[in-house]
Amino acid sequence: MAFIKVKSGGIWGIEGYQIDVEVDISPGIPSFNIVGLPDTAIKESKERVRSAIKNLGFEFPQRKITVNLSPSHIRKQGTMYDLPVAVGILALSGKVPKRNLQDFIFLGELSLDGKVNRVNGVLPIVVSLSREGAKKFVVPLPNTPEGSFIEDCDVYGVSSLGEVVDFLTGKKELESKKITIGELSKRDRNEGIDLSDVVGQSLAKRGLEVSAAGGHNMSMVGAPGSGKSMIARRITTILPPLTFEEALEVSRIYSVAGELEDGLITTRPFRAPHHTASEVSIIGGGTIPQPGEISLAHLGVLFLDELLEFARKTLEVLRQPLEDGYINISRAQGKVRFPARFTLITAQNPCPCGNYGNPYRECTCSPAQIRTYNSRISQPIKDRIDIRVWVDPVEKEDLIKQSKGESSKEVRERVIRAFEIQKERFKDSGTDLNGRMTNQEVEQHCLALLEEGAKRLLDSAIEKFRLSGRGYYRVLKVARTIADLEESEPIKTHHLAQALQFRASEREGL
Repeated sequence: MAFIKVKSGGIWGIEGYQIDVEVDISPGIPSFNIVGLPDTAIKESKERVRSAIKNLGFEFPQRKITVNLSPSHIRKQGTMYDLPVAVGILALSGKVPKRNLQDFIFLGELSLDGKVNRVNGVLPIVVSLSREGAKKFVVPLPNTPEGSFIEDCDVYGVSSLGEVVDFLTGKKELESKKITIGELSKRDRNEGIDLSDVVGQSLAKRGLEVSAAGGHNMSMVGAPGSGKSMIARRITTILPPLTFEEALEVSRIYSVAGELEDGLITTRPFRAPHHTASEVSIIGGGTIPQPGEISLAHLGVLFLDELLEFARKTLEVLRQPLEDGYINISRAQGKVRFPARFTLITAQNPCPCGNYGNPYRECTCSPAQIRTYNSRISQPIKDRIDIRVWVDPVEKEDLIKQSKGESSKEVRERVIRAFEIQKERFKDSGTDLNGRMTNQEVEQHCLALLEEGAKRLLDSAIEKFRLSGRGYYRVLKVARTIADLEESEPIKTHHLAQALQFRASEREGL
């Protein structure tokens, strides 16, 4: 009997853990079995491994081969175990030295000709296992950038099984390339768009600035062609870059989802799912849970264009993550918590024809049709929107003169300063932005710092606008951000007045 253990890795949620690929070759009727709760893709790896080894010119063992994926009680999925299984068989066949294997973690899918293909989830595996003491990883060449910025780790990229054999036998040296966060941050993903591209719409652009600075949810209502989507998509140009820790957190989610391209995401995500998206695609799920759009928008923006065209049930599932900043998904194999701390930006027409409130076109909808149309979104979801802006079509004079406002660079500088103020304010708590303050923090950082005039305005506004408890606290959070943008410690009357202006709805349909 011959037995060997090759280290690999698995993922559950966005956390990685070690998998021991135990390979046993013993006398008996030739067979090849994989156990340890493998999914269909893993079971099919037998043919990929067999063909890859033969195409290297090696003889495949005509004996009883058993592969156990340990720990055996956790269901395994994906094709990343092809490479460690093949390495284990080659080691037992004497083609590679056994003593070299204990230092490495192997991950990779094999083609029939022996090529090593890209797999999902390499980053969380490298991050998690490096904390457990693993220092050397052999991964597919396209996945190499995912671990290239982890300190004290060597990540070797390979393109074929033959290259792995040459590396382990000492015939070939592989380079572990390092990429710095500074190199990645130089890549401009917003090239070609700027907030100054938007003609007019000063109130909507101001709302976008406040939303970006404090992480406040924002909705825009207006006629088709008024610029709602154009404004929303420029929020990424005024948001500050991610810190290294934040970039690592976001990138792990994208790695699991198979959407990580450059090794590390340094700009804040902007996700804009189509209104036909399903509930599972929005919040995540599956037999083995995968992150959805709200998790892919973590620390960034989720933009829902044509909000009222989304299924009501799909919108309702946003309630809990909007409040808590995460989503819990329970399955038979266990529970997964995906982070989902995002800023929600929405855009919608005010009525079915889109022309209610349009000064240039007549609305053909009845009051009943308008009420029915806007009832597609529930009051609890509306109540979680901090900034509400009615976007009118651009004035003819502004359009002809091309009246543009500040550039993204100018606005971004104010937003970054506001971020720094909040970072200092919440340095001893788990809060990051004003929009996510607890009620106790609102009382400490908002109510306690209200000027007398602002207090009187707030008292009258509670009755006039019939603010709910949630609405009351959210108005104060927005006022705090407006004050931060002006680098003012006290919240003044005009700060609160603008926050109330963003909260108020003067037109039906907003």
